[in-house]
Amino acid sequence: MDEIALINSAQKGDLDSFNTLILHYQDSVFNTALRILGDDDQAQDATQEAFISAFQSIKSFRGGSFKAWLMRTVTNACYDELRRQKRKPTIPLEPETNDGDEIDSPKWLADKNMTPAQKAEADELEHAIQHCLDDLPNEFRTVVVLADIQGMDYSEVAIASKVPLGTIKSRLARARLRLRECLRSFEELLPASFRLHTEKAK
Repeated sequence: MDEIALINSAQKGDLDSFNTLILHYQDSVFNTALRILGDDDQAQDATQEAFISAFQSIKSFRGGSFKAWLMRTVTNACYDELRRQKRKPTIPLEPETNDGDEIDSPKWLADKNMTPAQKAEADELEHAIQHCLDDLPNEFRTVVVLADIQGMDYSEVAIASKVPLGTIKSRLARARLRLRECLRSFEELLPASFRLHTEKAK
């Protein structure tokens, strides 16, 4: 994907080019909204609002990380929704289907190749991580979602969050510390790579 060419075309009003960009980032944007808001319908609404806002304001993009610019748009949409709801964001530990039936694991963990035992372990791990994420303040949760779940670097997170780089590093360090403390009681569920990652955050 020639991202720069697509951005230039989108800035000239080419909807097809913009849609190509969106198709590339839509999963990351939706998952970010879902992690922050904790509600599938609200995450879909925030994602749609973010994409509409991004298309309307894409002419203001002046280079750099397009992903960070796009994540700032969806983060703003999520915070607008939180202000409207005036509630603490949570992730449903037992998501529901469209019919209201409870399902065993979130769709972002779905893996048809999992054995029943592996699926059970994945469910328990997801519950543990979400439980600890839910207890974080909004600004801490946001940097963890962007940096550790979406894999953005610190400078991109700073752009997306509209706060200085030093603040991002401080929030992320404090967020990881709180997550590590919370996850200690679930340590047997964590993969070795995750335990090593949290240890390095000390």
